[in-house]
Amino acid sequence: MRLVALVLFVLGSPTMIAAADPLRTSRQCLVVVAPDWDAKTGVLRAFERKSSRTDWQMHGPAVPVVLGKKGLAWGRGLIRLNASPQKIEGDNKAPAGIFRLGPAFGYARKPAARWIKLAYVSLTKETEGIDDPRSRYYNKLVDRSRVAKVDWRSSEQMLRDDILYKWGVVVAHNPAGTPGAGSCIFLHVWKNFGSATAGCTAMPERDLVNLLRWLDPAANPLLVQMPRHEYEAARAKFRLPAAP
Repeated sequence: MRLVALVLFVLGSPTMIAAADPLRTSRQCLVVVAPDWDAKTGVLRAFERKSSRTDWQMHGPAVPVVLGKKGLAWGRGLIRLNASPQKIEGDNKAPAGIFRLGPAFGYARKPAARWIKLAYVSLTKETEGIDDPRSRYYNKLVDRSRVAKVDWRSSEQMLRDDILYKWGVVVAHNPAGTPGAGSCIFLHVWKNFGSATAGCTAMPERDLVNLLRWLDPAANPLLVQMPRHEYEAARAKFRLPAAP
């Protein structure tokens, strides 16, 4: 029987960029710098430029963020490094690397979120983030009511009783859905500055809303997230913005 399912979005694209400058087509960049690999907090700065030939300019104020409970580990995005530590499922670490952003999601219906330029997923009680590596839907947001056969034993209910997913953006970590390499990584609303995440990057609601108003898919927005010493080493190679 033909499988009929509505998969809202794969968390990223399976295409890996091998170019020397993965930011060459980007005009919007979110930079998250953490003190070290074990850090549970960091600082986010947004940057923009008119073209690949112009310099990055900071957009808006610096924003405090919380990271994974166990710090960071190298994730799978636009660059792939065979270095340690490597992110795996359930390690409570935020992915380090360079990642595409989008779609956005939230509790509001699309008409109420028309100010968001990114593609937008309106969460319902049927929306689940699949974190079971054995599932064919691993690392995807899925509408459970439209799946012919549920093959996962573990998932996250996206429509929560709190405000953590009131607004969010998908981070395209592990876009190929490699089993066990980590899943369901988002930018989302934090609980507070003292509450680290299971691997996402979280911030105050007002700051996330400001970013959502600004992020534009036409500008190919990216997230660059690394410990300070790794970021400084990557700056010249990838022409990254200067993050004070």
